[in-house]
Amino acid sequence: MIDLDDTDRALIRALLEDAGKSAGALGRRLGLSQPATWRRLKRLREAGVFRAPRLDLDHAAVGFGVTVFLGIKLVTKGRVSLEDFERAVTAIPEVQTVEHVLGMYDYRLRVVARDIADFERVLRRRIMTLPGVGNVEANVLLSEERRPGPV
Repeated sequence: MIDLDDTDRALIRALLEDAGKSAGALGRRLGLSQPATWRRLKRLREAGVFRAPRLDLDHAAVGFGVTVFLGIKLVTKGRVSLEDFERAVTAIPEVQTVEHVLGMYDYRLRVVARDIADFERVLRRRIMTLPGVGNVEANVLLSEERRPGPV
């Protein structure tokens, strides 16, 4: 874990608002020079504060208008290893996230599909055929508001 000062936190908050800003623009906003901002960004990257740059895609804009959260309960964890399930489920392109959770279900998946019929196809042909899948609960996303967490 890295010690973050107030400037580091302000830099992270600014990046959460717009990760595409240049070091110069971020520095001007925070009262730092471009080289000082770049050095801070480099230190934060090297410390693992940022996992990896990635694109925040609007799935509906590219034809995937349905998002469904699935709760998956494995039948028996002894006969099918968690690694086998995780390896198989991450190979499905429509599955956006795989979260191993504690509670009623063993896994929580975020699945995107073109429409409900497409989701049904993914569910029946891909997800329900995975090793060890038992109970499945689906929740269709109606709307989403994204808010950055506390920094």
